[in-house]
Amino acid sequence: MTDTESSARMLTRTLATLACAFALVLAAVLGVMFAMVSNANQLEMVRQRERVEAALATQVHLRRLRFENLQAAGVLAPVLNSVLPNATLQWAFAQLANRFLDFDGTYLVTASGRVLAGVERRQAGTQADYGALLRLRPDLPGGDAPTQMHGIGNGPVRATLTYDGTGTVGIISADLRSPGAAAEEPGSEAAAFIVGHRKVMQAQLDELGFRYRVPRLEIVTERPAHPLLRRDIPSPDGSVRAWLSWTPERPGDAMISQFAWALGAVTALFIALFAYVLHRLRSAAQQIASRESQIQRLAGQDELSGLPNRRTFDLRLDQELAQLGRNKSALAVLMLDLDRFKAVNDTYGHNAGDELIRQVAKRLTTILRVGDTVARLGGDEFGIIQTHMDAPNASATLGQRILDALTSPFEIGGVAVTIGCSIGIAHAPQDGADRSVLLRLADTALYQAKNEGRNRYSFFEPQMNRALQLKRTVEEDLRNAIARDQLLLHYQPQVSIDGSSIIGVEALVRWPHPEHGLIPPSEFIGIAEERGLIVPLSEWVLRRACEQARQWPGIKLAVNVSPIQFRHKDFVASVIRILEETGFDPDRLELELTEGVVVEDADAAEAAMMDLRAHGVSLALDDFGTGYSSLIYLRRFAFDKIKIDRSFLEYMEATGESAILVHSVVHLGRALGLRVCAEGVETAEQHRFLQAIGCHELQGFLFSKGVLPEEIDRLLALDRPFEQALAA
Repeated sequence: MTDTESSARMLTRTLATLACAFALVLAAVLGVMFAMVSNANQLEMVRQRERVEAALATQVHLRRLRFENLQAAGVLAPVLNSVLPNATLQWAFAQLANRFLDFDGTYLVTASGRVLAGVERRQAGTQADYGALLRLRPDLPGGDAPTQMHGIGNGPVRATLTYDGTGTVGIISADLRSPGAAAEEPGSEAAAFIVGHRKVMQAQLDELGFRYRVPRLEIVTERPAHPLLRRDIPSPDGSVRAWLSWTPERPGDAMISQFAWALGAVTALFIALFAYVLHRLRSAAQQIASRESQIQRLAGQDELSGLPNRRTFDLRLDQELAQLGRNKSALAVLMLDLDRFKAVNDTYGHNAGDELIRQVAKRLTTILRVGDTVARLGGDEFGIIQTHMDAPNASATLGQRILDALTSPFEIGGVAVTIGCSIGIAHAPQDGADRSVLLRLADTALYQAKNEGRNRYSFFEPQMNRALQLKRTVEEDLRNAIARDQLLLHYQPQVSIDGSSIIGVEALVRWPHPEHGLIPPSEFIGIAEERGLIVPLSEWVLRRACEQARQWPGIKLAVNVSPIQFRHKDFVASVIRILEETGFDPDRLELELTEGVVVEDADAAEAAMMDLRAHGVSLALDDFGTGYSSLIYLRRFAFDKIKIDRSFLEYMEATGESAILVHSVVHLGRALGLRVCAEGVETAEQHRFLQAIGCHELQGFLFSKGVLPEEIDRLLALDRPFEQALAA
């Protein structure tokens, strides 16, 4: 996935989340407002329904009051006198109805429904006219239904609305009987009810709606949807085909219209906030994309050299190996290791080392072809992928160009610095077609180039793999031998110049391998140094030697020190700790150092040597005479002894060059106040020569080879242990 796609997806997710949050907040606000509006409108509809019912009930109540007032004033008394002649009763009832009762038709009837008097549109009403009214409302007096009319109002006056197919008729029935009279004369033919009817007109409804604040009160034949906005008007057959309807006031809508500007302002604020956040997110996304691009670049690039790093190198090598089968072209992997880089780093500082890495990277880049890859794998190690190798010697040609380029002097801080490099080369598909295999084989060839003297290139060969496998086997066995205390120490005596006594012993490590027998140090010390085992091995030798030499009081113990061990930052502390733990006298310990120990970092070596001497440990310069600068270091460092290398005695004649050199070294040592020990003494003639020139100590097969501690015990028990050897 690219940086842009990653940022786009992140921005999309963020915007989606923001949009959802915005929508949820807006929905919540609108939901609350809608609920408030809905509740307000619902409450108002309930109130309007109650006002409609109250208006109808009030109309009935007003009729009841009118009847009561008429009765109290004695106006109803004449019409209730059933003994009057029919004509007189009709005239009196007509006067009453036309003057005091506001109906289209009015009838004075008995409880059984017989019309005593009637007025129908200011004309005399007949029994037939009342019968038509009974067909509308069978529950009127004389109808088939119970005489108690169901409708609006309670008590003696009740009203109902009925739809006759053409319009709505309001019917009112007034029970003129007293409760007691109605109970005593149920079958009486006396006047009992006044029944009136009137067509409901829109003007009446408008007036009623205005009076009771019910807008658009009207009769409709299409059923209103909301139950609170209608009142059923039954037909004669009991069905409902007309409804009293009204339009409710909606205070919630009025509230919304009143606060619409506020809602718009809030919405605009939300939109502005959303736009601002969107802008900020886009800006952040661009910054993130830029950082991701930089991180991606740094993740595949070495920051110091500017070259691809190991991760990119591995990816590129995998890609090239995957294409081998398609273009049938070979490739080579070159592993480079700079020679003497550590010396430059330690001498001129880390900044100089960094500058050297940058200049090496620049030179390597300029000598490669297009399509080849060079990467810094770490430290002073580089890797090269050489592709499209048409010529069989292409990798050798490239290796030589690299050697020529890197052996030319580098200018670091105004100083010309010369280094070299070792190169290991492996080919694909000849040597292997897997990345890990090729890198391992190229690394093996690199070690071969180093072992052959450095500043050269070496191709991988199958026997290298076998040698490497052997080294790994030896490494693992040696690691186990150190951990399990399976090594062995031999001691070679160091004899006084007269050959009469042992004045010291040198500890020599041996490895009794279960399969290969007793292995001398010359065969495994190099592997221990190469595989990082020399420090634990040296500490084991020093500890075991101190433990065993405690039984030889007055005898010096000489222990060799590896350059790698000596340069270890905890070397001095380790020596002091072992002396304390074993209880060995520091004055009896003599550490033998070679010139290589001090030549690489003289200042650090001098500080460590001064620290050791301060604790009473003696120091001897081993293999003296084999280096080119031994005399310089003798003047600078505080050695207690020098040991003449055995190579000077091997072909020495009494008057030859070697004899002159040995004579000079002995006199030099005596002049500097140093003890002189000659190694490799094998004949009595050598002994007599060394004795004659004033050498202090002797060591060699003439006296004894390296032997077990028990043999040292035996020799120390003898008065003159080497008398027989000297006599021969």
